Amino acid sequence: RPPLYKVVLLNDDYTPMELVASILLTVFHHSDTTAWEITMDIHEKGRGVAGGPYSKEVAETKTEKTMGIAKALGYPLLATFEEE
Repeated sequence: RPPLYKVVLLNDDYTPMELVASILLTVFHHSDTTAWEITMDIHEKGRGVAGGPYSKEVAETKTEKTMGIAKALGYPLLATFEEE
């Protein structure tokens, strides 16, 4: 059975919390409440789980899409994926 992965977003001093929440809504399909809870985790703890479990391909795609959105808007938001 192949391993499953979670996508993790990392805090930085530049990316607005509103953008992080928006990405959690659009890319990871969280509710408004959950998106803000995860955003606050990222802000307060330095990282937060955006979504999962996913196959490696899905986790990779969501990671790339997240960073692509942030980069297109000029922000350095970092996302990674980790084995569950």
